[in-house]
Amino acid sequence: MPSAKVQAAQPALGFIQPAYTPWLHRLCRLALPAVLGSRRIGIGAVSGVVELAELCAAAQNGEVRLLIAFRHPSTTDPLVMAQLLWKEVPRAARRHGIRLAHPVHSQFLYDRGIPLWAGAAAGWMLARLGGVPIQRGRLDRRALKTARHLLCSGPFPLAIAPEGATNNHDELLGPLEPGLAQMAFWCCEDLVAEGREERVVIVPVVLRYSLLHRDWAPIDRLLTALEGVLGITLPPAGAPALPTEEADHRYGRLLLISGRLLTQLEHFYRLGSGEEPGLTPGDPALSARLSRLQATALAAAESHFDLQPRGTILERCRRIEQAGWQAIYRDDLAACAPLERSLADWCAVEAARHLDHMRLVEYFASMGDAYVAEKPSVDRYLEVLLILWDAIAWIRGRRGERPPAPAARQVRIIVGEPIEAGPRLADYRRDRRLAVDQLTDVLRASLEAAMLD
Repeated sequence: MPSAKVQAAQPALGFIQPAYTPWLHRLCRLALPAVLGSRRIGIGAVSGVVELAELCAAAQNGEVRLLIAFRHPSTTDPLVMAQLLWKEVPRAARRHGIRLAHPVHSQFLYDRGIPLWAGAAAGWMLARLGGVPIQRGRLDRRALKTARHLLCSGPFPLAIAPEGATNNHDELLGPLEPGLAQMAFWCCEDLVAEGREERVVIVPVVLRYSLLHRDWAPIDRLLTALEGVLGITLPPAGAPALPTEEADHRYGRLLLISGRLLTQLEHFYRLGSGEEPGLTPGDPALSARLSRLQATALAAAESHFDLQPRGTILERCRRIEQAGWQAIYRDDLAACAPLERSLADWCAVEAARHLDHMRLVEYFASMGDAYVAEKPSVDRYLEVLLILWDAIAWIRGRRGERPPAPAARQVRIIVGEPIEAGPRLADYRRDRRLAVDQLTDVLRASLEAAMLD
């Protein structure tokens, strides 16, 4: 079962004030190659970096305020963004004679939940690298005020992942949250109010991961490992298969793994007959079963927290998370009598248990039944199998367990066309919501164009 970290009610979550610390930044910069190496991540082609170096120089010269909007397909993205800013941008600046002062860095928004599962040391480090923690699912006024001030007057650019969380798909852009566009317009207004003339520029950055050695051996190892965990026994292999037959066989194994996992989860949630229906490529039953499972798991959490099932899956997840945190992290514990404190502890444990239903849905929120079928590449297989591996490891209480013989990957970094927010300020003043939506659409189009580069 998932590891139970919450055994009692906790003091209310405090805001972790960003406190950029130069010596820690230098230390992390020195350690970055080793950390990337430990994750078996290599840096491939980097495009558009000269333009980003020029914008960083303009920001240092007081000509622009820079907002970096990066795609977030993987938990290793912060390391790759650090490589881009700490290594690639200064290298490009030296190569092209761009005057750029050190350090080259960005402050950033991060999920306030990270220190809860990664530990207090992670929160300490993120704060001293200039990170701003934000609570998802609520209007976190202090985080927004801090980020707004940093974007307008901070020493570095501000980096935000407009998808809001990892979607685990390299070739599929998730829904964009409107916060980044809103932040850009706030900065425009603040600059005008202060009589300043800097431009507000959004820079889209796309990260594209792929296997360094494009063979199927890591995929087959993952398939075998997942089959073992799920209790799937395949018949012994016969004569050597033709390449097309091998591909069909591999996809059949993926369907079998997906079906077995769904069946076991359906049995847990008491859905269906408990029998394991067969699946075929393109079978709409897979998508329907996944949707029903997600709805059932979310309903279990929403019922406990007395929430209405409104919005998208991710919006529902954010509201559940916030309700759970309110039950676990409380500001009234000091005034509780002994019995009240015991009941508060009981409520906290129950809240954490019901949050697990939401966590399970998060793993599958971005999965679709056609992603591999429409393009059965080795990279898409790897993405989907890693989602399944991480979900099963979490269910077994082994979050973060690495898959067998993880494959080495390389990442391509594409810096897209910059977007000027200032010329849209008049539109924002006429209709704020419409202007934010339009700027978000422009950002989406720019990210999608960079993904095709």
